[in-house]
Amino acid sequence: MTATFTKPEISRRGFMAGSAGLSFAFAFGLDATSQSQAQAASNTINAFVRIAADGTVTIISPALEMGQGVNTSLPLIIAEELDADWSKVKVESAPVADAYNHPILRTQMVVASLTLRGFWMPARIAGAQARQVLIDAAATRLNVPAGELTTEPSFVVHKASNRRLSYGEIAASAKAPEKLPEIKPDQLKPVASFRLIGKDVQRIDIADKSTGAVLYAIDVTVPDMLYGTMVPAAVRDSGPASINAEDLKKMPGIAGVFSFDHGVGIVGASIAQVFAARQALKAQWRDAPGSKTNSDEALKEYIAHVNDPAQKVVAFRNVGDAQAAIASAAKTLSGVFTTDYLYHAQMEPMACVASVTGDGVELWCGTQWSTMARDQAAKIAGLAPDKVKLNQMQMGGGFGRRAFVEYAVDAVHLSKATGKPVKLIASREDDIANARLRPMTAQKIEVGLDTNGKPVGWRHRLAADTIVPFLYGQPRMDAQKGVDHIVTHGADAPFYDIPAQLGEHIYEERGARTSSWRGIGSGHNNFPIEAMIDELALAANANPVEYRLSLLKDARAKKVIERVAEMAEFKRKREGTALGIAFAKYGLPPIGYSMTGTVAEISVDRASGKLKVHNLWCAADVGLPIQPRNLAAQIEGGLLFGLSAALKERATLKGGAVEQHNFNDYEILRLSETPAVHVEIIRSGEIPLPGGELGLPGVAPAIANAFLALTGHKLRNLPFTPDRVKGALA
Repeated sequence: MTATFTKPEISRRGFMAGSAGLSFAFAFGLDATSQSQAQAASNTINAFVRIAADGTVTIISPALEMGQGVNTSLPLIIAEELDADWSKVKVESAPVADAYNHPILRTQMVVASLTLRGFWMPARIAGAQARQVLIDAAATRLNVPAGELTTEPSFVVHKASNRRLSYGEIAASAKAPEKLPEIKPDQLKPVASFRLIGKDVQRIDIADKSTGAVLYAIDVTVPDMLYGTMVPAAVRDSGPASINAEDLKKMPGIAGVFSFDHGVGIVGASIAQVFAARQALKAQWRDAPGSKTNSDEALKEYIAHVNDPAQKVVAFRNVGDAQAAIASAAKTLSGVFTTDYLYHAQMEPMACVASVTGDGVELWCGTQWSTMARDQAAKIAGLAPDKVKLNQMQMGGGFGRRAFVEYAVDAVHLSKATGKPVKLIASREDDIANARLRPMTAQKIEVGLDTNGKPVGWRHRLAADTIVPFLYGQPRMDAQKGVDHIVTHGADAPFYDIPAQLGEHIYEERGARTSSWRGIGSGHNNFPIEAMIDELALAANANPVEYRLSLLKDARAKKVIERVAEMAEFKRKREGTALGIAFAKYGLPPIGYSMTGTVAEISVDRASGKLKVHNLWCAADVGLPIQPRNLAAQIEGGLLFGLSAALKERATLKGGAVEQHNFNDYEILRLSETPAVHVEIIRSGEIPLPGGELGLPGVAPAIANAFLALTGHKLRNLPFTPDRVKGALA
C-alpha cells in the first residue's frame, strides 16, 4: 500500500542486484565463511553498502533512529573504513530482517545506549570489506598488484603510475565476489588515521528536522484509512467487563466499537470523532491483581521491607562478606532513600498505521523494537512474519517507552476488525493512563567504616517492582536466576575501593506496568549511592571531592571528578548558593563503562521550599566519541532529563490506576527553570562507550549533595518537591 509521502522502497532483489552499480552483502556477527554462505541464500542476505555508477554510496543503517543520531553515527563508521567521500553518502534505514539484528541483543532493538558499542567492530569490518573489494576490482582493471593500491575518499589510487579510479567507475563494471574478503582487526584503520570518526560531521537529519520535513507515524495517511484509538484498562491485566458500545456507534462518524481483553477500540472517520466517542465511553472494568494498589501506602511498605532483615531477597552483587565487614566495623552509617514512579513523557504519543489484508500486514510506526512489532503483528493477523512489512518511522521520543509495541498490536487489531487501514493515535490522557512506569523504589544503604572513615563493607537493599518479566517474559527472568538486570542496573559501586559489597533486590509486585526509563536503573540507583558517599565524607570531616578521589580506584573515574571540579571551580566560595558533586558510570563489564563527574549549583527558598538549580557542569568520558558535538548534545539532554525527574516528575497510583492525566498534573521541567549547562567530552580510548543516557544518573545526587552542603540537611526522597524540601529543612 502506498502512503501519501514518498519513502525509499527497499527489497532483497534490490540489495542483491543493485542498479547500475555494485552491492555488497554483509551479515553482522558472521565470520567470512558464514557471510559467503549467507550471501548465497537469498532469504537471509541483506546489503549494507551499494555504490552506484555516479559514485553515490548508499549505506543501509541497521539502527533505529529516535533522535540520538545513530543514523548518522553508524553509517559514519562504515564510511570511515570504506574510505568514502561523506558528501557522496546516502543513508537508508534497514527493513526488519535477521541480518540487521543487534550483535549483542540478537534482535532489531535500540535500548541501553548499546547501538554504537554493539555495531562498532562489525560495522568497521563491513566497511573494510567493501573497500578491499573495490581495491581488488581496481587491481584487475589496472593490471597491478592489489598491494600497490591505496584509497583516498571515494578513489582507489595507484601512486606508482599516478592512476586513479573513482568508486563509481569501479562499480559501473565490477561485480561483488562470491566470497567476501576476510578482514582481521589489524587490517582496520588505525584510530589515529580516522578522518570522519571523532570529528563533528553534520547529522543527516538536521535539515529535515529544522524544516519540519521529518515524518512520524502520526503523519502517515493511506487510501481508505480510518482513525482509531484504544482505551486501555486503567489497571494492568484488567479489561472491559461491559461497555456502552451501542450508544457510541450512534455518534457521528463512528465506524465501530470493539471490546478486547485488554481495552476498548473505537474507530471512526476522523480522530476528532473518535476522541469524542472515547469521552462518552462508559465501561466497567474487571478486577486485577493491582486493582487495590495505592502507591503512597505501598511506599511505606517498601521502606519497612528494606529495614526488615527477614525479607526474601535476590542477590545481584556479592563481593567479599559485606555483612561480616559491617558487623565488625568501627562505625556504621545507614540511610533510606526513595524514588517515585515516573512516566516517559515522550513528545509523540503512541501512534501506528496498520493495514491488514488476506495477503499480509503493512505497518507504519516508530518503534525501539521492530522485530517484536513485526512478530506480534504477524501473530495477531495469523500470518507468517515474512508477510509483515514494517515501515520504520522516526520516533518522536522513546526513552525506553517504545520498546513496548502494544500500540502497533492495537492498530493491527483494529485494522483486522474493520477490514480497512487504521491510524491508531493515543490521546495524551490515555498514554499516561497506559504508561510504562519507571519503578518506584525504596533503597537502604548500610556502610561499615574503619577508624579512618574508609568504607570496608557496603550493603545496598533495593525494594522495587520488577521489569524483566513484564517486558521480556518470565522465562527470561528465570534464565537470569531471578536477577532483574534492568531494575538493578547501576546499583553497584565497582570503582570505589570498598572490599566487601552486597546488593539485594526485594521484589515488590504491585501490578504496575513497568519499563526501563532513560538511564535504565542508574537513574534511581545512583542517587542513594552518591548521596551516601557525601554523607560519608561529612562524617569523616572531609571535602567531598577529595574523599571521592581517595576512594576511586580507576584513573578515568578520578579524571572526570577532577575535571568537573575544575570546570565548576569547586573550591571557590559562593554567596547564597552551594555546589554538590557526583560520580556516575554507565555500562556493563563485558562492554565497558562510560563515566561522568557532575556538579550542580543550587539555592533554596526556605519559605516556599523551592529549590533552584543555577548551573550544571558535566565532564564525560565515553572512550572514543564518534561525533563529539552530537554526543555533547545527548549529554545535555540527559542532564535536563535527570533534572526534570529530580525536581518535578512524579506518577502516583490509586486503585492501581495512574492518577495523573496530562502535563498540568504530571509536571516536567519548563524552559524558565532550565539552568546553564556546561559539558566537556573527554576522549580516553579507541572504542565508543555508551553515551545517550550517560548524563542522567549524576544529576539527582549532585543536587542532594549541594543541598547538604548548603543547609546541612539531607534530601533522600525523589523528586525534591517544595513540600519535601521544607520537610528536610524542618
